[in-house]
Amino acid sequence: MELLYKNEVYEIVGCCIEVWKILGYGFSEVVYKDAMEQEFLDREMPFTREDELPVFYKSSILKHRFNADFNLFDNIIVEVKACDEGINSQSVSQTLNYIKAAGCKVGIIINFGKSKMEYKRLIM
Repeated sequence: MELLYKNEVYEIVGCCIEVWKILGYGFSEVVYKDAMEQEFLDREMPFTREDELPVFYKSSILKHRFNADFNLFDNIIVEVKACDEGINSQSVSQTLNYIKAAGCKVGIIINFGKSKMEYKRLIM
């Protein structure tokens, strides 16, 4: 079975590895997001940053919305973390909600908060 958006996910993770190589760990999330944005621009990857995602309930849009860190290729939600405890179940739940709200099928959680960058690929 072929992985969904295999090449795109590979390219995104490659950008994150480049950011990791240069910055290492210890910065706040916003610094990594800024660096990732620059890397995406340098590689001419289509993305939006911190899009507001509506949440639907039956036929209504609820008043509270989500803001995903990045949406790449109009298909992949990327959530950035800088947590020393690593990727936890709360981060997974949050990202799954973002994927659903955005109408995507794939998400990636990137964590820069440990001595080694980690990521998790999620499928809806």
